[in-house]
Amino acid sequence: MKKSLGSNTLLFPTPVLLVGTYDREGKPNLMTAAWGGICNSQPPCIAVSLRKATYSHDAIMERKAFTIGIPSEDQVDAADYVGMASGRNGDKFAVTGLTPRKSELVDAPYAEEIPFILECRLLHTLDIGPHTQFVGEIVDVKADASVLSEDGRPDILKLKPLVYDTAHQGYYGIGQFVGKAFSVGKKLK
Repeated sequence: MKKSLGSNTLLFPTPVLLVGTYDREGKPNLMTAAWGGICNSQPPCIAVSLRKATYSHDAIMERKAFTIGIPSEDQVDAADYVGMASGRNGDKFAVTGLTPRKSELVDAPYAEEIPFILECRLLHTLDIGPHTQFVGEIVDVKADASVLSEDGRPDILKLKPLVYDTAHQGYYGIGQFVGKAFSVGKKLK
């Protein structure tokens, strides 16, 4: 028998997303978010929800653009730090040693050292209580060659993305391959 845990934000896993923005003066900033994911195929879009109180919230509203970086397991310290500190009070790039790079396609930065980047143009916003959900059209995906497989597509085992445990506020890596999507279930037909 299942035990009721009540209404809360438990979902497994949630991604660790580094949201890149420029503030009004053009200062680059990163923040960590876990409330997000792909939300549309054509055009390709991602949704990410940020509290209205965050520094990045106002930057996205102002610039109408953001980037999403997917950090690797070995970047957990930087990913955690940029989620705890506010860009209002300092330079997160300087503290973490990450290098800001200006997107050539959208008005937002990303961290050069983060191996996988989505460059997004803001399409929609939805106010949800203390959060705003930002829907961004993915105008380009950038990946370091080191995280690509022989076919030129991203390899999740090379990327080693972080995932977030909402129940215990912890970071984890991913497990091994367990089956081919749209295939392993065919044996049940």
